[in-house]
Amino acid sequence: MEIKSKAFGEQQIDPNTIINFPDGIPGFENQTSFQLFHQEGSEIVFLLQSLIDEELAFPVAHPSQFNINYNFVLSSKEESTLEIEPGDDILILLILHREINPDSTSQPTIKGSIKSPIVINSKKKIGIQKLLKTIEQSITLTEKNNEIDVSEV
Repeated sequence: MEIKSKAFGEQQIDPNTIINFPDGIPGFENQTSFQLFHQEGSEIVFLLQSLIDEELAFPVAHPSQFNINYNFVLSSKEESTLEIEPGDDILILLILHREINPDSTSQPTIKGSIKSPIVINSKKKIGIQKLLKTIEQSITLTEKNNEIDVSEV
């Protein structure tokens, strides 16, 4: 199958790799089919490209890249939508966005939407965006080359 993407141009994709979002993504409910591409030049960022709108692609990353570990429960409706069965692998991704400060000469800040992760049944290629109402944060300390990296989780 051939698709068009503003970021990647024309691409041949395997129809078995298409990720379906039966309810779309909040704010983009009519966008139900996506393909996950690795962003060139980045080891951690991927693009979730809409197959309906070639202009729409969400930069995403695995939350562990930012020392974020999720522990939440899916509702019965969410489990049903994802068609989860025992043994299915679940992929969780953060949607990233760039915050540019027009008054600053520094690099833009990349932030993740931690309250609304993308949840994908990897086996069945079905996804949802989980909206978390409350999040409890904790601090993770990680030793890296004799330095302590403090990250909010």
